Amino acid sequence: MSCTKMEKRILPYVDGRLKASEARDVETHLEGCAACRLRVNEFRAVTGLLDELPEIEPSAAFDVRVYALVAAEPAKRNWWAWLAPSPRVAFAASMLLVATVWIGSQGGRQTASVDMGSNVDSGTIAVKDLPVLQDYDVLSNFEALTDLPDQPTQTSQPAEDTDGQQM
Repeated sequence: MSCTKMEKRILPYVDGRLKASEARDVETHLEGCAACRLRVNEFRAVTGLLDELPEIEPSAAFDVRVYALVAAEPAKRNWWAWLAPSPRVAFAASMLLVATVWIGSQGGRQTASVDMGSNVDSGTIAVKDLPVLQDYDVLSNFEALTDLPDQPTQTSQPAEDTDGQQM
């Protein structure tokens, strides 16, 4: 038997609660293991000290108070109890539903203003009621810029020094 298994059996062995076959296994281990034998002796010493203490009898009122406290404990609920609706959960769920519907209706209005199929021109989507794109067809046609006259380029003149001499 290993020492880790022995740790679980020390107290039942000291109290005499082990079966005869288990007690023989423990005694066989104790013959070869000094550390476990020391632990068993320590537990026997503690048990002996506890046996020397006087036994205290509780008062009759103690039993009544204990029974009253046990009766006041809430009944243990089963694991299905979390499904039972509470007013707070119902209110929170209804507010979440209202907010979802409201946000959905707001988003629906914004997407309804986009015209996806009627004015599709060269891969672009025309958007209604946007003042920025009001003159999109004029801004997208740059032919007017090609008709501008050429502006003469200025040649750079050599910089003059403060004395009037060229640098």
